[in-house]
Amino acid sequence: MTERAEGFWMGLGAGMLAVSVVAMAPRTGLSVSGLAAERVEDAKYTSKIVLENDRVRVRDVTFPPGVLDTGMHTHDLAHVGVILTEGTLLFTEPDGTSERVEFEAGSVGFRGANATHQVANPGTDPMRVIEVELK
Repeated sequence: MTERAEGFWMGLGAGMLAVSVVAMAPRTGLSVSGLAAERVEDAKYTSKIVLENDRVRVRDVTFPPGVLDTGMHTHDLAHVGVILTEGTLLFTEPDGTSERVEFEAGSVGFRGANATHQVANPGTDPMRVIEVELK
């Protein structure tokens, strides 16, 4: 896995802290190529805390397809990410550079604390990730 892809995992964890925690949303069917406009309102980036103690916080995260991005955010905590469903994520850095990374189900990565970026799912299917933030 590339260093940037590993860096994704660190950024993904803290971004979940920066984005409001909501219940898992069902598959929306939204795609960048353009489905019905009313489907856009149904698409939501979701993060649900499934375990938390004094050492870790574990989140179940879903990136719906076609969502523009999570917004620029900084991950305060180092974290490990485990990809549950294959797909592609687009990572954009504060300087505007972007990297499109394809992931296989079962891929695992690590990212250090204080990583800043925004993430989008340009694919046609939702992507689901388990993220373990290290306190």
